[in-house]
Amino acid sequence: MKLPQGVQVTGPMNDRYQEILTGEALDFVARLHRSFDGRRRELLALRDDRAAALAAGGTLDFLPETAEIRAGDWRVAEPAPGLVDRRVEITGPTDAKMTINALNSGAKVWLADHEDANTPLWRNVVEGQLNLRDAIARKLELRTPEGKHYRLRDGELATIVVRPRGWHLPEKHILVDGERTSGSLVDFGLYFFHCARPQLDAGSGPYFYLPKLESHLEARLWNDVFGAAQEWLGIPRGTIRATVLIETFPAAFEMDEILYELREHSAGLNAGRWDYMFSVIKKFRTRGADFLLPDRNAVTMTAPFMRAYTELLVRTCHRRGAHAIGGMAAFIPSRRDPQVNETALAKVRDDKTREANDGFDGSWVAHPDLVPVCREVFDRVLGDRPHQLDRTRDEVRVSAAQLLDVAATPGAPTEAGLRNDVSVGIQYLASWLAGSGAVAIFNLMEDAATAEISRSQVWQWLHNDVTLDTGVRVTRELVERIADEEIAKLGADPDRYAEARGLFMEVAVADEFVDFLTLPAYERMP
Repeated sequence: MKLPQGVQVTGPMNDRYQEILTGEALDFVARLHRSFDGRRRELLALRDDRAAALAAGGTLDFLPETAEIRAGDWRVAEPAPGLVDRRVEITGPTDAKMTINALNSGAKVWLADHEDANTPLWRNVVEGQLNLRDAIARKLELRTPEGKHYRLRDGELATIVVRPRGWHLPEKHILVDGERTSGSLVDFGLYFFHCARPQLDAGSGPYFYLPKLESHLEARLWNDVFGAAQEWLGIPRGTIRATVLIETFPAAFEMDEILYELREHSAGLNAGRWDYMFSVIKKFRTRGADFLLPDRNAVTMTAPFMRAYTELLVRTCHRRGAHAIGGMAAFIPSRRDPQVNETALAKVRDDKTREANDGFDGSWVAHPDLVPVCREVFDRVLGDRPHQLDRTRDEVRVSAAQLLDVAATPGAPTEAGLRNDVSVGIQYLASWLAGSGAVAIFNLMEDAATAEISRSQVWQWLHNDVTLDTGVRVTRELVERIADEEIAKLGADPDRYAEARGLFMEVAVADEFVDFLTLPAYERMP
C-alpha cells in the first residue's frame, strides 16, 4: 500500500487492515488533521486556562456574551431517519460479539463506542472500524472456539451512532507530518470515509455521539469538521447528526450554545452522568468541603446538583426541538444469581421511570438483558409517540447556584467507599491495559468514566484531609495499604495487578492531578 505524503502508520498491518487503512482514507484523515488539529490544541489550552482560573477561586456561570443565543427563538434540525424514536439505547465497544449482540438487542440505537467502553489498542481501533463496515453491509459473523455462532438477525437492527474518542486523546499509530493525530479525527474520519455513503444508501446516515466537550467553541470545531467532511466527500450538508454528551461541569452551563453551534447537525443532548460526577470533582478538587462528594455509589440522580443538571437538560433540549437522552444504567443483571438480578432490574426500572417521567425521550443501558426493562418503562410513558419533545418543561428554572450546589449532596466519605474506589480502580485499569474497556465489577458495568470517579475521589479525599467514618484520615499510606489488601482479596497473583496498581497510584495520590487517567495509561499500551 502506498501511503499519502507525510503519513506514517506505525502499527502492524494485520489481516484485512488494508481495507480500512487505504491510501484514500488516510489522505482524508491527514486532511482533517492539517485543517483542524491546530484549533483542537488551542481549545485544549483554553481548558487549562479555565482550570487554572477555577483553582484560583473562580467559578462557573452562564456566559454573558451568549445571552442572546439563550434568549433567542431557534430550533435544531428535524430528527434524521433512525433517530426519531430513541426510547432505548444500548452502549458498548465495537468488537464483533458486542456489535452483533447490540444490533440484535431490540434497542432503537446502539452507541458504537470508541471511547469510554473501549481501549485504544491498535487492533481495537482498526478492527472496530472493520466490524462497523461489515455490520452495515450485513455480513458480520463470529464463530468462537467454543462453537458459538453469532450473526446479525434479519429485519430491523439498531441505528448505529459512533462515539469517537474525546478531543484530548491522541492516536500514536498514525502520524501526519511527524505529529500524532487526534483520536477524535481518526475515529470520525475512518468511519465517515468508509460508511457515510453506505449508511445513506441503507436509509440511515452517519451519526455520532460527541464526548467530553467543555464549551460551545469545541462544539463549533466539530460542526466545522462535519461541514468540511461532507463537502470533501460530496455528502449533502446536514446529513451528519451528532448527539452531545453533557458530561463535563462547564458544558452544563453552555447547553443552549452547544446545540446552537451544531444546530444543522444536532440530534440532541445526553446526560452523561458518570463523567459529569468526575468533572465536578476534577474542576473543584482543591476547593474544600463545599465540593466534596460522599462515597461514589451513594451519589444518586436525586442529589440536588444532579437533579438540577438533568432538569435543565430536558428543558433546554425540548425548547429547541432536540432529543434529551437519559444516562447509563450501570447495573448488570445476573443470569446465575436471582437475587442479584432482581435487585439490578428494580434499580434500573426506578432509574428509567424517573427519567421518562421527567421528560427524557429515551435512555441508555449497558446490557442486552436490560433493553426490555427500559423499553417497558418508556412505552408506558410514550405509548405510540416516538418521543415527548412537546413536553417543554417550561416550569423548570435552574440557576447557576443550583448547578453548583454540590454541598447539599447527602452522605459522607466512608472506609467502605474508599476501599471500593481503590479496588474498582485497580481492577478496571488491569482490564483496560489488557485491551478491555467495559468490565463487570461488583455487579456494575465499569468503564473509563466510572474509573475516573474512583481515582479522582481518592485524590480529592487525600488532598483535602478527609476523615472517614472510622475516624481515620485519608493518607497516601492508608491508600497504599488498602490497595494491597484489596488486591489480596481478589485471590490472584499480585503481580497480575502490579502495573495497574502503579498506574492507579500515579493518577490517584500524586501531588499533580492528571487530567485523564487514559493519557498515562495509553503510553503504557503498545
